Formats: sequence, C-alpha cells, structure tokens
Amino acid sequence: MKYDIVIIGGGIVGLASAYHLLLDRPDIKLALLEKEETLSAHQTGHNSGVIHSGIYYKPGSLKATNCRTGYEMLIDFCEANGIKYDLCGKLIVASDESELEQLDAIYKRGLENGLTNISIVEKDKLHEYEPNLRGVKAVHVPYTGIINYLEVSLKLAELIKEKGGDIFTSQKVNDIDVFADHVEVKTDNNVYHSKLFMNCAGLFCDKVAEMAGEQSDTRIIPFRGEYFMLKPEKRALVKNLIYPVPDPNFPFLGVHFTRTIEGGVEAGPNAVFAFKREGYEKSDVDLVEMFESLTWPGFQKVATKYWKTGIGEFYRSFSKTAFTNALRKFIPIIEEDDLIPAEAGVRAQACDRTGGLIDDFKIIERPRAVHILNAPSPAATSSLAIGKTISSLVLKHF
Repeated sequence: MKYDIVIIGGGIVGLASAYHLLLDRPDIKLALLEKEETLSAHQTGHNSGVIHSGIYYKPGSLKATNCRTGYEMLIDFCEANGIKYDLCGKLIVASDESELEQLDAIYKRGLENGLTNISIVEKDKLHEYEPNLRGVKAVHVPYTGIINYLEVSLKLAELIKEKGGDIFTSQKVNDIDVFADHVEVKTDNNVYHSKLFMNCAGLFCDKVAEMAGEQSDTRIIPFRGEYFMLKPEKRALVKNLIYPVPDPNFPFLGVHFTRTIEGGVEAGPNAVFAFKREGYEKSDVDLVEMFESLTWPGFQKVATKYWKTGIGEFYRSFSKTAFTNALRKFIPIIEEDDLIPAEAGVRAQACDRTGGLIDDFKIIERPRAVHILNAPSPAATSSLAIGKTISSLVLKHF
C-alpha cells in the first residue's frame, strides 16, 4: 500500500482536496481513507445544505476569500456535473431596534466582500419576501442558495476514482509514524506508506495530529446542532431562508429557517455542548471525550464567559416550547405542533488554550504532513477552494 499521498478523512474537504490534487498532478498516486462505511457521514452529511455567500466574514480572512472563490467554483462544478442547486436568497432579519447597528455592520461587510447585489429591506417591504415574517429591517442576500452536499461529495468521489485515486472506507486510523523520508499510516487492517499525509479528519483532526506527533494548542470541542422540520402542510409559512442577526462574539448564527433542496423546511439549529464528538443524540456520552473537553483550559474559559448563553441553549434543547418561542420572533404564527424532530448535526469547534473560539480556517504545514485543524462553516461552500489551496501546499513537497 505505497502512495505519494494519503488523505485521512472522507468528508467534503478531504474529497475536494483529493480531486484537486489529481487535477493538478494526474500522475500522483493517492489514497483517501475514511473510518466509516460511507463517505461524508458526519459534518458534511449532517449540515443544513446552505450555499453561503460570505457576507459575515472578515474581509481578507481565509473564510471570506475561500467562501467567495469556493462559491463560484461550487456553482461551476454543479453546472458541469448536473447537481441540483437553487440560489433562492435569504433575509438576515433584525427582530428589534437593538439589532439594527449590527445589521448595518453586516450589510457593510457584505459590500466589502464584493456582494454588490445585497440590499436593505425596510419593515414595510418584508412581506414581499416573506409574507409571514415579523421584523424591523432586513438585509436581502440573493447569492445564498441551497444544495445537498452529500450529492456533491459522492460526485467528487466518482471523479477521484475515474482519475486513478483510491478510496478506502472502514479504515479507522490508529497510529501514524513519521520518518525522515516517508510516513506510515496504520489502520485496523492495513499500513499505508506515503511520502506525505493530509489530515482532514474533521471532528477528530486534533487527535490525528497528535498521532503524528503534533503538539497543537488547538482542541476540537463538539457542539450539537438540533433541528426541527416544519410539517409538510406548514412549509408554505417560509418561502426561502430566514436568519437572525448573529451575535458577533459567538461563532454560531442562532436558530433560523432553511428551505432544503428536497422541498422541506428546517428550523434550527441550536448549539449545545455535546458529551461525545459524534454525539447526535442527547443521550450520547463518551466519558473520556467529555472529560478531555471539560478539562481543556480554553473551554473552561469559554464556559466561564458564555455560561448564560450555554444554559439558554441547553434549555432550548430540552424545551420544545422555548425552541418554538425563538422561532416565533420571526414567524409568530408557528405552533409547537408544526415542528417535527429532525436529525441533528455536530460541529467541530476549534478552541485554543487561551479560550479563543477559532473563527477562521486553520491549516498547519509540516515536512510530511498538512493538518486542517479548523474548517468550520462555510467549509462545505468553500470546499473546492480549500481543496485547491491544500493541493498547492501539498504539491510543493513533490
């Protein structure tokens, strides 16, 4: 099992990186390893399927540049490969006067990021976009769309195989030995030899980095995002996407409404600390993983700073009434019975030792490794741009 490069992680970022490597160097011998039986089973397969515009992100940041570039690359990829998407647009809505200053800042940031077609929607015009919406002002973002990222992932996997790449599922990495002239990646039933490896392990990227001897100051803290779906007969209450004005100090956007490419309407997610890295249910607990998170100095500082927000998120997790009330800020006629529990997702939130919730992408380059230690939303939208960037980093070593 000898390769030029081994990629650990079969989510959309790992797949996009493999795809670009084979585009840039068709002669390269490449293997991609995924620990699950299927590809994109975790963050990619559990997100809300939004094509993000890049409106929120600091101009010049990796998030902003990769999102804008990745957006165009994603649309082109979908057009070339017959993947369904819909640029339906969204509203970012101020629910009261206290949010207007932050809404204006988001509008200005969007213009700085090149989103010249965004517009301010005054209160008396909101009903033209969303007849059931309540708010005082909004920003309309026509660039935002919806898609099924699992479909994108599977098409990438198909193209990788066509270009000679190998994809192996059910290959959980247990150890990595880094030598002067090669790397050995060990799974339960194989040893993969390569000149270099790439860590795209998502929720376990910090653990994979540790296996390779990386002394990182970054720890992945899992946050579960819980969703409801609107009953089919209530889907008409929401035409497209409705988002709140986010808290600029918190890395989550708050509960919102998202129409899906399959025709449903999602409501959520919240953001609750998960007791397991792949803890999709409230009852999912891994004592070792939970202990590691709770004893991380950075997370302790985050918990001290945001404890009120955290308690509110947990309360909303266990109270459907509280969850419904959060949604009623925008659609007052929503009732509890209109909401059906849906599948949750878990976000890999990178946290440094000092308590910083890392907001931007974080990539570490070593002589025989490239570690993607933070690829938060909009990583799916940005995946092809990130993959192109990573390919350039990797190919410098050959």
